[in-house]
Amino acid sequence: MKKDGMLYTVIFSFIVCFVFVFILSFTNEGTRELVQFNQQVARQKAILSAIGIAYESDAQVPDLFERVERIERNGETFFRTERDGRTIYAKEFAGAGLWGIIEGVLAVDAEISRTVGLEIIDHNETPGLGGRIDEAAYKEQFRDIRIQDDGFRFPRGVPADPEEGMIDAVTGATRTSESMVDILSSVVLTMRSTLGR
Repeated sequence: MKKDGMLYTVIFSFIVCFVFVFILSFTNEGTRELVQFNQQVARQKAILSAIGIAYESDAQVPDLFERVERIERNGETFFRTERDGRTIYAKEFAGAGLWGIIEGVLAVDAEISRTVGLEIIDHNETPGLGGRIDEAAYKEQFRDIRIQDDGFRFPRGVPADPEEGMIDAVTGATRTSESMVDILSSVVLTMRSTLGR
């Protein structure tokens, strides 16, 4: 068989592809449980962070998460805990962003009148623009915002006022920012209707 012939090229390409597919499949199967465990810990860390429960290492996360009560109501899952003498609820969310699904956790007080924290678990937004929703500066503004009857909103020509449920948009990412307002407002309305607040 000639090395510069078509048959040789096809057979060689097939063998190389087969070897790499076999290696990738073997690696995927060998690491599946570890990947699932890491995804579970990342989700638990997001819930703990949104609620405001500190941890020093990933090893502490499962034990701390065990102390958070899981509540199922009307097909919705909520998390509840007591912290500093007050009840806090958290809810995971998933909603459409500009380029894909944005997943995260929003934590609120027992009356669902003020935010406690926000964590982003996963998103596909543009790095450096909409992707900034997972930066600390963006998430920090969701500490102790008064939630309006209709949820959250943007300031129009005035500085953001936490007492009016206003949050700052990400500069250069208006669509992502609007999506976050819509998603989080929807989460709040779901929590109020399901939890009866």
